[in-house]
Amino acid sequence: MNTYEVIRASQLTKKYGGVCALDHVDITVKQGEIYGLVGNNGAGKTTFLKMITGQSFPTSGELSILSKTEESEKNKARKRTGSIIETPSFYPKLTVEKNMEYYRIQRGIPGKDTVDNILTVVGLLDAKKKKFDTLSLGMKQRLGLALALMGEPEFLILDEPINGLDPTGIIEIRNLLLKLNREKNITILISSHILTELSNIATTYGFLDKGILIEQITAEKLSEKCNTYLDISVTDTKKYCALLETKLSCDNYKVMPENHIRIFDINKKMEDYSSLAVLNGIGLLSMEEKRIDLENYYMNLIESVNE
Repeated sequence: MNTYEVIRASQLTKKYGGVCALDHVDITVKQGEIYGLVGNNGAGKTTFLKMITGQSFPTSGELSILSKTEESEKNKARKRTGSIIETPSFYPKLTVEKNMEYYRIQRGIPGKDTVDNILTVVGLLDAKKKKFDTLSLGMKQRLGLALALMGEPEFLILDEPINGLDPTGIIEIRNLLLKLNREKNITILISSHILTELSNIATTYGFLDKGILIEQITAEKLSEKCNTYLDISVTDTKKYCALLETKLSCDNYKVMPENHIRIFDINKKMEDYSSLAVLNGIGLLSMEEKRIDLENYYMNLIESVNE
């Protein structure tokens, strides 16, 4: 099946006074992807999402939504999207069902079964008679997703949807997003700083830092880059690194804080690395084989850019 570009940002820039929140960003989200937008607070994630939803407008650059570039056409395209950028407003003393019915009528969406159908999708049908202020945080997040799904969107935009959830709530939201993507072919753009969880669902990543897109990469390519490495802690890193190069012909390493060294592309036995320290009078404090995860990859990326 042919895929199309749901979002294309070209040299997208947003300035607030003298502050550049987004700096000439190029991002492409393709149909069927779960796109993980990664960045620290202030990196520009929410600014970008707000421009997609029409809550903010670029200072310069171009943004197409569902292949539409004209503002009037983009507004029509936005009706085919659902979003949670900030916490949706629900009436605390109204039930789940009545809150959803209020929004259904307000948006002019036909069908009395609409609310029940959406609540079934997000697993809240049995809770439809509960008042909003009695719901757990996880249930409130699912209700927010239900609201975003009203109108059967092709594209979901979610800003930190698992923030503040307990492990059970995180798993619930993860499974729901995967189900929506796989069964309904909904494209999802999700920003999060909880990278361990994002790595469970994202198919493509965009890494932002201080408004600049550092890298855009598929999960498959990222997995290839996340190599296994040997983490060694010694008493004299300078001497050990010199021996690595001269005795073991190894120059693919990185010195880390607190006397740790990461050795990549391991081509020797672990005993060779430990013996190198012991036989040369260097104290070996620890040695462990590890793998770079998404969080480490992002931090290394930020460090390399800011060096």
